Amino acid sequence: MLARNFLQLSNIAIRGLTLVSKFLLIFFLARFLEPAELGVYGLLVATVGYSLYLLGFDFYTYSTRELLKRKRQEWGGLLKAQGALILILYAIFLPPLSLIFINDLLPMSVFGWFFVLLILEHINQELGRLLVAVSEQLCASLVLFLRSGLWAVLVAGLMFYRPDMRNLDVVFAAWTLGGLAALVLGVLRVRSMGLSGWRQQIDWVWIIKGLKVALALLVATLAIRGVFTLDRYWFQELAGLEVLGAYVLFMGISMALMSFLDAGIFAFIYPGLISAYQQKNEVGFRRGMLKLMLQTVCLSGAFALIALLVIGPLLAWLDKPLYSEQQGLFIWILLATVLYAIGMIPHYGLYAQGRDRPIIYSHVVSLIVFVLATWSFAQHWPHLAVPLGLCVSFFCVLCWKSWSFHRLTPAPYRLFQS
Repeated sequence: MLARNFLQLSNIAIRGLTLVSKFLLIFFLARFLEPAELGVYGLLVATVGYSLYLLGFDFYTYSTRELLKRKRQEWGGLLKAQGALILILYAIFLPPLSLIFINDLLPMSVFGWFFVLLILEHINQELGRLLVAVSEQLCASLVLFLRSGLWAVLVAGLMFYRPDMRNLDVVFAAWTLGGLAALVLGVLRVRSMGLSGWRQQIDWVWIIKGLKVALALLVATLAIRGVFTLDRYWFQELAGLEVLGAYVLFMGISMALMSFLDAGIFAFIYPGLISAYQQKNEVGFRRGMLKLMLQTVCLSGAFALIALLVIGPLLAWLDKPLYSEQQGLFIWILLATVLYAIGMIPHYGLYAQGRDRPIIYSHVVSLIVFVLATWSFAQHWPHLAVPLGLCVSFFCVLCWKSWSFHRLTPAPYRLFQS
């Protein structure tokens, strides 16, 4: 019992360190890099994050369930089949991604870093998901810490003591080393499981069946992630690369809210919602939804209040006049993030019931609304068009999911009884 509690506390501590490291990294980069360099960093991070979905196709949503239904003697064959699919997806999507540089969406100076980091991030992401699925949470957290946390702390310290190291190449090199360390740890842990079935022939029927299952959710994911990628490129077009640096900084601060919610609230509550609904526990489901709503709203409100109070002193500490001049952007970016966070309340309520269709539709519509709203605002307020477009888009998603939750949820399970 003590050993189990120790492992849980260790897991939470490592996850917390990773979140704090990622949260602080953006501040140190804003302090030590020029705004234009921070803008390039933000573009590359967003593009890598979006491209991951093309390389993985969200196939894990199918393969994870399949692994847990099979005996471990069969896991090697399933992982081999998923590996074959990934190689095909690499061959299909990696060459066209070069168009990002041919069309000058990203500078050629980060061409090599982009593809190295993309492949490392994807393999580590899949390894992390596999480790979580087989209840190796502590190892999965260590892999995440190596790929996202430790290197961020080290590069911040290096830049602090070595002014000659304050450039993007150092940042990307540290990120690469962190990814390689995570890859080694993940591969060694999977090998130690002694999985068998690797000599089985690749089951293409299984792969095709999985693609059909994953495709619908992939469309929704690409749509909502498309909003978080298109926003940076569109903002650069409207305001320039230097001002994009301020946008990336403010977005990094605001999206820390989602990281804290994911790790501290959503991950603990939504499994209970699924269990309560499957067991037809009406009271348990309503209590879970009430807990989800109260904690999400309270944390979002507290985060927003603190962020508004500290943003001024923080920008003064950064000592970059450009960031202080663009402080008005922060309010709208923070509002968009809070709307997105509150929209996750009905999202998890629907997800727990297996109601995927309204989630998919709302995410697709979010991208359409974002494009139309941003284009309209750009005619009058070009510098504010993107954050205002985000606000409108996420407000529409919040309304859609809330109405869908009320309409589709059986009356005894509704949060508010009519």
